[in-house]
Amino acid sequence: MSTTDDEKMKKAVIEAMDNKTPYATRTASGGYETKEGTLYVSQPFRSSSNKKLRAVIAFAPRKSAFETDASKDNEFKGFFTLFWISMFIFSVSSYIHGIEETGYPLPFAFAAMFSRDAITLALSDAVLVLSTSICVPFIKAVKNGWIKYYWTGVLLQYIWQLFVLAAAVRWTFNRQWPWVQSGFLTLHSLVMIMKMHSYVSTNGYLSCVHSQVQSALSELHRLTDSDPTIGGWEKALAEAQAHRDELEKLAAEAQGTATPRSDSESGFGVGNGDAMTASPGTGTPTVPEGSTSSYIDINAAVALRQRLNVASRHQRTSSPSVPTATSTATSTSNTDSTPSTLPSSANSTSQKPDTSGTTLLSPSTVRKPGPHPLVDHPDPRVSALAHEISEMEAELNFAVYMLIPTLVYELEYPRTDRIRPLYVFEKVVATFGTLALLYTVTESFILPLTPSPDQNDQSFLKLLLDLALPFMVAYLLLFFIIFECICNGFAELSYFADRQFYDDWWNSTSWDEFSRKWNRPVHTFLLRHVYASTMASYKLSKQSAMFLTFFLSAAAHELVMAVVTKKIRMYLFFMQLAQIPLIAIGRMPAIKKNKLLGNVVFWIGLYAGFPLLCVAYCAY
Repeated sequence: MSTTDDEKMKKAVIEAMDNKTPYATRTASGGYETKEGTLYVSQPFRSSSNKKLRAVIAFAPRKSAFETDASKDNEFKGFFTLFWISMFIFSVSSYIHGIEETGYPLPFAFAAMFSRDAITLALSDAVLVLSTSICVPFIKAVKNGWIKYYWTGVLLQYIWQLFVLAAAVRWTFNRQWPWVQSGFLTLHSLVMIMKMHSYVSTNGYLSCVHSQVQSALSELHRLTDSDPTIGGWEKALAEAQAHRDELEKLAAEAQGTATPRSDSESGFGVGNGDAMTASPGTGTPTVPEGSTSSYIDINAAVALRQRLNVASRHQRTSSPSVPTATSTATSTSNTDSTPSTLPSSANSTSQKPDTSGTTLLSPSTVRKPGPHPLVDHPDPRVSALAHEISEMEAELNFAVYMLIPTLVYELEYPRTDRIRPLYVFEKVVATFGTLALLYTVTESFILPLTPSPDQNDQSFLKLLLDLALPFMVAYLLLFFIIFECICNGFAELSYFADRQFYDDWWNSTSWDEFSRKWNRPVHTFLLRHVYASTMASYKLSKQSAMFLTFFLSAAAHELVMAVVTKKIRMYLFFMQLAQIPLIAIGRMPAIKKNKLLGNVVFWIGLYAGFPLLCVAYCAY
């Protein structure tokens, strides 16, 4: 990438303040889509430690770095082309040498190994995927009150997830599969477990919240109806609205402006029951995940929002066919939505026409999961049919979620309007083409040099040097296959609009930055369901939650290595835990300021890590 997210945010803000942003489309999540990305300006707030009124500005880009429209302004795009041309020449040269020496372009021992028992592997994987469907009746039981999610449901959830993982691992040993098949099924079982966990925990939590809200509403109705001084529910609502209008007017006058602000202009989000639309709050608001944020003076925030609103109105006038956040606020406010006060990273994508050939759908046009409106119809036939439709929609919602390349469940995702067959074909061709390159590197330069316990006559240092470059090339190719080809392909097939499956991890200056950027789906899952969840549920400190997150990640990685190599050595486990002190060292001011040195150390560590693990697990 030519510029960092922070630099993009500053550029977008400067252009907006200098009236150089002629068009700024409002997004469904309340942001302003500029040519640099999506800007969010929060409502004024006071933090618990600082009583000064201020605001948060956040910048959320959501495009894949290797997509053509995202990289057309990148001055290093030629190096991307150079890499693929070099890989092609390298492969052709390897094929020619192979024909001259053996009469074949490549040996096919590796192909025979990973194609062994392929039908059984495919059937096993299908059973694994189908086993996740048990989540739908389980959540139905929680919703109907047959199972209390806290803590009976949580315990059953963990038991089932451990059973699925143990069954998958046991099956790989029972079939005596080679490392490719064993590693694939183990990794895929971990992915399915994470998707199940997110779906069940999110819906289980929402079911509990729904029950609590219904209980509180019943008590509130009882109080307003029974107390003669309140005067009933309708009167209480009218008085509350009048009081809120008065508070907003006083807050506007205190800031030296009496400009009224609509709900869609007063906070990050719209249409989600946004608590940020109230008068100045207390506590720092959270920002869209994956975004760059900073604090600004309240006067600057007001001026920035006014400039962006002017640009947004100009855009709506020029392009009336593009739906805006304001026009969808009413329709989305009456539907079930994500229980957050700010837009998630999945909702931070603009609705304006995309240069990639698809248009983002307005949230108001996407049917939200939840009961059908006719379930309460007095006619029992209509009500029964509506209930049946709701159950089918729940099953369809889960099926679509399993297809979407994300590990975190949301009630709604940003969606595209169509599938582009040519785009899917491009990703399929890229997948198989890159797989051919990966096979060439693995067969020609990794497997022949991989040591074994009974053939370990080469020096340790020479093995590391010989394997360093082939492993790095294989890692880059595998990364491209998974995150650029497969994830984007499934995103297109599932109408999923958020294509940021990775960030610019190649610019990382520390290991914690690399862990955040190179695998966004897993990082997002660990952040929400391990790090944040343990702090909220078990009251762990940040340091304890971080250690637990790294411990769980290290244990999962070591499990995969144990299944692949059929032995337990704990090398990778301790290497991952060693990142914790390295992160603390990397945050020291003297080291943090030297970004070039940090990037050099990062790449040296990555170069040394792959062959070191290979030699350690295979030879010792």
